Amino acid sequence: MIMFNIYYKIWVDGLLKMKSLPKNKGMWKLYGMTFMSMAMALNIMLFMTILQNVLNIHFYNLNLDIFKGTKLDAILSFFILFLAPPLILNYLLIFHKKRYEELFKLYKTYDGKLYASYLVLSYFLPVVLLIGGKIIHKINK
Repeated sequence: MIMFNIYYKIWVDGLLKMKSLPKNKGMWKLYGMTFMSMAMALNIMLFMTILQNVLNIHFYNLNLDIFKGTKLDAILSFFILFLAPPLILNYLLIFHKKRYEELFKLYKTYDGKLYASYLVLSYFLPVVLLIGGKIIHKINK
C-alpha cells in the first residue's frame, strides 16, 4: 500500500498548502482537485502512449463524431478517457464525506514542496519526452 501512502502524502501536502494561502479562501478544494486530476490525466495519457507504442496496439481509444468538424470530439474523448477517471477516484478517496479532514491528521505537510514537485514532473515530463523523441527521430533518419 505504499502507492496509496505516497498518493495521500501528495494530496495532504497540496491541500494544506492551498488552504493556507489567503487568496485561495473558499476555492482550495476546487484548485486541488483541478490541478491534481489534470496531472494524473497527463500521467495516464503518457503511460498509455508509451504502452501503445511499445506494444504497437492502439487499444485505449475513443473516436467520437458528435461535433462534426470541430475539436470538441477530441476534448470530450480526453475528458472521458483520461480526466474523468482521476476526477472520480480523487473525489471518492479524498473528498467524499470530507475524508481529507481525517487525512490531515494522519499525514504531515511538506509546505507544498511534494505537491509542487509532483505537478511539475507530471506537467513537464510529457513535453520533455515529446521533444526528446522528436530529436532522436530526426537523428535516426
